[in-house]
Amino acid sequence: MDPESEGPQIIKVTPLQQMFASCTGAILTSLMVTPLDVVKIRLQAQRNPFSKGKCFVYSNGLMDHLCVCEEEGNKAWYKKPGRFQGTLDAFLKIIRNEGIKSLWSGLPPTLVMAVPATVIYFTCYDQLTYFLKSKLGENESHIPIVAGIVARFGAVTVISPLELIRTKMQSKKFSYEELHRFISRKVSEDGWISLWRGWAPTVLRDVPFSALYWYNYEVLKKWLCEKSGLYKPTFMIHFTSGALSGSIAAIATLPFDVVKTQKQTQLWIDECHKISMPLHMSTWTIMKNIVAKNGFAGLFTGLIPRLIKIAPACAIMISTYESGKAFFQMQNAGRQQYQ
Repeated sequence: MDPESEGPQIIKVTPLQQMFASCTGAILTSLMVTPLDVVKIRLQAQRNPFSKGKCFVYSNGLMDHLCVCEEEGNKAWYKKPGRFQGTLDAFLKIIRNEGIKSLWSGLPPTLVMAVPATVIYFTCYDQLTYFLKSKLGENESHIPIVAGIVARFGAVTVISPLELIRTKMQSKKFSYEELHRFISRKVSEDGWISLWRGWAPTVLRDVPFSALYWYNYEVLKKWLCEKSGLYKPTFMIHFTSGALSGSIAAIATLPFDVVKTQKQTQLWIDECHKISMPLHMSTWTIMKNIVAKNGFAGLFTGLIPRLIKIAPACAIMISTYESGKAFFQMQNAGRQQYQ
């Protein structure tokens, strides 16, 4: 519940309190949705149009194998467990071949990334909202869009290297030693800027997502309050508004999520053939290649696990955050009474 919408007695929370409130939701959400993120990334990575005819690492959960794709007479010398046919099939095959723990691949960097990203994002959004409302007025409908865009742009830029590492760890099973070796090699070859590979499609995905999410969230929250005859939104109103607005934004921005995953996973493919890899292709060029190979539906690969992940993640995150702010508002109100 936004402090500005609560009536004449406005009890604000401090930026530090906003940071603490956002941490709880970030940790809880990461633990719950990481398996869905792993499945989504596996589904997207297997349809990478640039991996054809290249070597790659296949993990069966026990060891990694350098493999060659079957193409133009080249025979693969490994026994592949088969392509994923869908979300449930991916879940079952990952568990069977790699163990249930692999569904939480990349959880440490996810937690390391989620906490600062959420702190930056939510705190910046609220602070910008306070500032813009004081300048433009309480009822300006564009404030959530502007605040959401600016906050997300900053968070994506700061967290992009950790997002790259997390995506790599979820796309295939890699040890920390191998990951460190890959990172060191790429930094020495291409410089530190290589750690921001996938930044452009991430921005194209997350900035529109943020604008759509916050605008729809504020609209849905007010609408549900009116329908329920409530002045203040309840936990369930926050939860429902977050789930619905997150789902709408997730569907609209999924093509950029597919491109981001393919750009980042492609960065790590071993160059066992002396064939130049199209690592610097633009977002739009990659989209054209995806459509050419897999049709328009290829841009929406991983839709189901993304929706299953995003809806509860947004619902849990926003409701937990708003509950945390409400707690601190009560604490601050109590202190004011004794002053």
